Amino acid sequence: MTDHEHAQLPDAVGPVTADDLAEGVRLVVALLSGPGAAAADWDRPAGTLEWSCWETAEHLADDLFSYAAQLGPQSPPVAGFVPFRYRREAPGKPANVVFAQREAGPQGLVQVLEACGALLVAMVRTARPRDRAFHGYGTADAEGSAAMGLVELFAHAHDLALGLDLDWTAPADISARVLARLFPAAPTGTDPWPTLRWATGRGDLPGRERPAEWRWYSAPRD
Repeated sequence: MTDHEHAQLPDAVGPVTADDLAEGVRLVVALLSGPGAAAADWDRPAGTLEWSCWETAEHLADDLFSYAAQLGPQSPPVAGFVPFRYRREAPGKPANVVFAQREAGPQGLVQVLEACGALLVAMVRTARPRDRAFHGYGTADAEGSAAMGLVELFAHAHDLALGLDLDWTAPADISARVLARLFPAAPTGTDPWPTLRWATGRGDLPGRERPAEWRWYSAPRD
């Protein structure tokens, strides 16, 4: 299947919903709130990323906050992001609006993540059908914003689980809906969670090369 061919997933897959996003937030918060995460070294690299687990979780919280903020304005920017002031704490570190207090420890960091996730869930629930949120991979509607948030949650939960030595598997049904919404050229007939890892450059599928570069397609499709 080429990048220009759209995979046909069963109609039963359905749209990505605010409930899907809320469940994704709940699962990732539960993963990072357990005793294994509390006792782990959050300064270790997150999987294959160059960022530490702490920096990756901050980046994830910032992603969720940013997607929520993009849905907020009555007249959203059409050629760029809402102009918050982003900063990097050092070269090569993530550029964020959202940071967590180090003295609050992993528990405080997870609270920041949960709060940012709740903001995006609320915005997805209350957005009007015509509301749009700019993104470089395609200006999204509320469903696309929820799906983008879930990719960030599930992919970075994978990174964090590797770095913190935790077990993580994303739910197959939500992963299938995210693939249908954002990755139209993804293969079908494969397990959705490994397929989502493959689509985000984090795993292999038999008979297919792992993408050297990856992206999603967040603009609404008729």
